[in-house]
Amino acid sequence: MQRLGVALGMVLCLSACAELPKNVERPVSTALESPADTPLALLVKQRREAAATRYDSGFLLVDGPQAAYGSRLALAQDAQKTLDLQYYAIRADASTAHLLRAVRDAARRGVRVRILLDDFHSTGRDAVVMYLAFEPNIEMRMFNPLAGARTSTLSRLVNSIDDAARIQQRMHNKLFVADNVLAVTGGRNLGDAYFGNAPNANFVDLDVLVAGRIVQDLSRSFDAYWNNERAYPVESLVTRKELDKIRADAKAAAERERSAPQEPQAGEGGAAQADPRPPRWDRQPMDLRTASFVWAPAAVMVDKPAKIPPDRSNATGVSRKAPGVEVTGGKAGPSGKGRSGALQVAVNAAADGDTVVEGLLQLIGLARQDLLIISPYFVPGPDMKQAFAAALARGVRIRVLTNSLASNDAPVAHVGYARHRDELLQMGVELHELRSEQAGLGSAFGSSGDSAGGESRSMLHSKVLVMDGQWVVVGSMNLDQRSQLQNTEIAILVRSSELSRIATDKIEVALREGAWHVEEEDGQLVWRAPQGSGLQDATTEPDASPGLRLMIKLFGPLAPDRLL
Repeated sequence: MQRLGVALGMVLCLSACAELPKNVERPVSTALESPADTPLALLVKQRREAAATRYDSGFLLVDGPQAAYGSRLALAQDAQKTLDLQYYAIRADASTAHLLRAVRDAARRGVRVRILLDDFHSTGRDAVVMYLAFEPNIEMRMFNPLAGARTSTLSRLVNSIDDAARIQQRMHNKLFVADNVLAVTGGRNLGDAYFGNAPNANFVDLDVLVAGRIVQDLSRSFDAYWNNERAYPVESLVTRKELDKIRADAKAAAERERSAPQEPQAGEGGAAQADPRPPRWDRQPMDLRTASFVWAPAAVMVDKPAKIPPDRSNATGVSRKAPGVEVTGGKAGPSGKGRSGALQVAVNAAADGDTVVEGLLQLIGLARQDLLIISPYFVPGPDMKQAFAAALARGVRIRVLTNSLASNDAPVAHVGYARHRDELLQMGVELHELRSEQAGLGSAFGSSGDSAGGESRSMLHSKVLVMDGQWVVVGSMNLDQRSQLQNTEIAILVRSSELSRIATDKIEVALREGAWHVEEEDGQLVWRAPQGSGLQDATTEPDASPGLRLMIKLFGPLAPDRLL
């Protein structure tokens, strides 16, 4: 402990003077004004005409690693004018390298590329992704940056300790937009673990490929963040020489540990060096010409960038009232007659919330029959429990799929769920927890033809709500207080019985065959084994080691819900 104290003292001394740059130039730019004359726009027009629909926005659920990767790769390869990427995390590994190489190639053929990345994870090897900012035709900005050297996350956190409230608030939005006419949004960040290609643990996730008019609303949300004063050009935060040193240090560290399995190191332009492990699926783009879109009225729900305050004087913590949620889109067709009546009611309800999550709670107030919820980190506050209680009183069935302790990549977050588990069950909420050991990622959502394959730990990362067989919400938000009060989030709200049926079928397979069903029996919790698993029911957190269970029991009470 003494040596740790000395080390922390040295870090404080070395980094105390680090500050964010002042008077930064941020040239204002916006999304493509007229997307109608690009090949992707023509493709969307053809798909819509083939569907003979009056709706001008189409949706395709993307749930397997191959489809998730292939959809983004197709957008990067087919874009002709603009690419806009907005992410919480971009890892410098093999999957991302191949994808970012396609983004770089797009820039080299004249596509304007803008990349907006939250700055929390851009240290060490992952900082090398910032090389893209030095490529022609690519602009890259970091949102809500931390001051200090990028060689160490610890030094940056210590340097910002007097600004802890702001550091807790992150841009959690995820967008991949091509020519302002096709986009992918949902829960995935960019990295091996998000595309089923990590050797030991992979995320189970769900995105939606979006086509048509509603993409322009996604782009407007991107522009709001891109032009915000919290977005700093990479060149104002780090030099190319500094990135050269970070890359060299990462390469040297990998060489010292050559005997152990290693992920690839990032190279020039954010591209990685050769990966000794072959990918678990073909790195091929999705054939967008055959994409089966569901055309339906929809709206975009997005937190305003001002949810994260612009300076320390305004960073008063989570008690600060959020600036409101933006709810846009949903026109019925090119005639511009406005939203359908049911969608207008839903939009009005969602807009009453101050954040995306609060908007969802308002939307839950419209439920009359059934709620299916997927939230990897599920930490219900008083208002969430109140919304659930009111829905249950109306006769609404509520089913929630979340992580088990064993499948949770952040075990401490499980504490915030576990402390409310008994109360939720007594209220009548049906709880399901993902089984961590899956035969393949596809099994969690019933996509046997699009599985990553192999034996690996599965970690739930999808964020989905299906309501009354008519409404689907896919986004970046969790039903927890961090998403509600601190992070910025984005979601797509779609009114479609067909898309609801597709989502429900996938989720119910996961509940039945890929998750433990938690019940109370004789005053104690029982985890009912997944159907067909051959496992026995459990009376303690399944698949979790005694040491992990003990650690959570000892340290869990010390963590407040709002920080989990």
